[in-house]
Amino acid sequence: MPSRFELANAVRALSMDAVQKANSGHPGAPMGMADIAEVLWNDYLKHSPEDPKWADRDRFVLSNGHGSMLLYSLLHLTGYDLSLEQLQNFRQLHAATAGHPEYGYAPGIETTTGPLGQGLANAVGMALAEKTLAGQFNRPGHAIVDHRTWCFLGDGCLMEGISHEVASLAGTQKLGKLVAFYDDNGISIDGEVDGWFTDDTAKRFDAYGWHVVANVDGHKPEEIKAAIELALTQDDKPSLIVCKTVIGFGAPNKQGKASSHGAALGDDEVAAAREQLGWHHAPFHIPEEVYAGWEACDAGRKRRADWDARLARYAEAFPEDAAELTRRLKGELPQALSSQALVEKAQQDGNTTASRKASLAALNALGPQLPELLGGSADLAPSNLTFWDGAATITPETPGGSYLHYGVREFGMAAIMNGIALHGGFMPYGATFLIFMDYMRNAVRMSALMHQQAIYVFTHDSIGLGEDGPTHQPVEQLTGLRTIPNLCAWRPCDAVETAAAWDAAIKRRSGPTALVLSRQNLDHQPRTQAQLANIQRGGYVLKDSEGTPELIIIATGSEVGLAMNAAAKLEASGTAVRVVSMPSTQRFDGQDAEYRESVLPAAVTKRLAIEAAHADYWYKYVGLNGRVVGMTTYGESAPAGDLFKHFGFTVDHVVEQARALLESMPLSVTSCLR
Repeated sequence: MPSRFELANAVRALSMDAVQKANSGHPGAPMGMADIAEVLWNDYLKHSPEDPKWADRDRFVLSNGHGSMLLYSLLHLTGYDLSLEQLQNFRQLHAATAGHPEYGYAPGIETTTGPLGQGLANAVGMALAEKTLAGQFNRPGHAIVDHRTWCFLGDGCLMEGISHEVASLAGTQKLGKLVAFYDDNGISIDGEVDGWFTDDTAKRFDAYGWHVVANVDGHKPEEIKAAIELALTQDDKPSLIVCKTVIGFGAPNKQGKASSHGAALGDDEVAAAREQLGWHHAPFHIPEEVYAGWEACDAGRKRRADWDARLARYAEAFPEDAAELTRRLKGELPQALSSQALVEKAQQDGNTTASRKASLAALNALGPQLPELLGGSADLAPSNLTFWDGAATITPETPGGSYLHYGVREFGMAAIMNGIALHGGFMPYGATFLIFMDYMRNAVRMSALMHQQAIYVFTHDSIGLGEDGPTHQPVEQLTGLRTIPNLCAWRPCDAVETAAAWDAAIKRRSGPTALVLSRQNLDHQPRTQAQLANIQRGGYVLKDSEGTPELIIIATGSEVGLAMNAAAKLEASGTAVRVVSMPSTQRFDGQDAEYRESVLPAAVTKRLAIEAAHADYWYKYVGLNGRVVGMTTYGESAPAGDLFKHFGFTVDHVVEQARALLESMPLSVTSCLR
């Protein structure tokens, strides 16, 4: 049987060989953390290479994702479907072994990492999901949900502000099944970190309420093992194991130096490392006895069989709970779900209300039907209106709830939601003001990149916020959301479109949704049944002219009511006007050409868009000869009504712009400080 050192050297060799072949990558972290990984993966990690999606597996997250060859080596060696050829194609087009771990590219990759700190946040979300799911489904004598989350992280992860947000919340929630290993090697790209990172990390995490094991030699398996054993004794504290390591361990001229961090070692140094490590094998060659030492398929089969037997006993004792757990883990919606009925009811009620209030009404109807909804807000629940009537707060003592108070941690909230979604069993939604989307933008992007169903509730959507002023009034954020690939943004114009947006969000399983909602009241818009059905197409004709329209007005959100009133005034003077409500531009763009032409016929070139957000986005719909009543500056502090008048969002100004357009006057972008 190979020694632990030999087993770890297989990781080092594969990592430096792959980086060298690609002439690109980060060999230092995999070589430095190989001993920690060997102990964890061979002695503690509960997983099944033959069934990478087994529900009760442990989750392993490589937060310092630039060290991706560490993960790829581990997956290959332990028996996952990741071939040696794929390792040899590291960082090449269409390879499963991308430069950073990409969720969905290779089995066993639990999350996409690379943006530092977010892997730790995802791990917190996974641990939170495990604890909450266990709180909802475990019964005395039946611990059917019982697994851990393990996370590797580096100096860069801890320098990022998101690490503070999520580590603080993890300590508050007492996530005892979360264990993080800090690769304390003292090196980053710029060199020795003591010039810019002198935190006492152990004290910092102790202050968060974590259990900390400090000063562990990351190259001594017995110390690593002892530290893990201590972590396993903690039921009510997450653990941080601080491992002192040497970056690029084994490369005699580059170990401990920044030169091993983010570049291939070079042929001579790779050869020297082989000599120093005693690894006398050709590149990418792993002896059979080393493969045997890493093999994890047999143990994985036994673990799965044991869990299957426990699940059968659980199903016998609690058949309804077992069926519900199985449904949720499969990501299936309840058969009795009647979300479309919300749209019909909202149309019948005809309420004039703020879309944030309409959103709460939708949640009150959906919550009892969707126990997998796991909501939250970044300390704005009374304003975002996301705490529905039946919601129960998640606390360390009552982990089986359905609502998490994230505190003022927008970025952390979004990244934790990604971890919850990746774990499975839940449909996370989280809320803040639209302006604060900028804090969480990269995590929103990551949910889209990973095709995860996260629902972002962004309220206070425009200058309609009013007196809080330009620091709180979003202008450019809607454009930012609409240009994120695979994210679907909705800005509904009334309670009906808000219900339709929620219906779309819960049924969209392949990516995130952003619901952009108003503070101010929005008038109800009458609709036919055909119009009601077309809301889900993202854009539809809300009001049409008797014959061919001379002018098309496109609007979203609170400006749809304005468009309808302006159209009425224009028609009174003999202009044929069509009004198009476009709550979701992405959804509309995804429709077939015939439908899009039926809504925005190419022959009608006189087009005017109205939205209390940045104007430039709308030229893709109105054309360069069209007009946009939108924002080109920041807002001001004043009551909402005064602001809409000041920035030109009035019937008279829209009519003025429409008439100028019909008379073919020069292009105008209207709104600025007037």
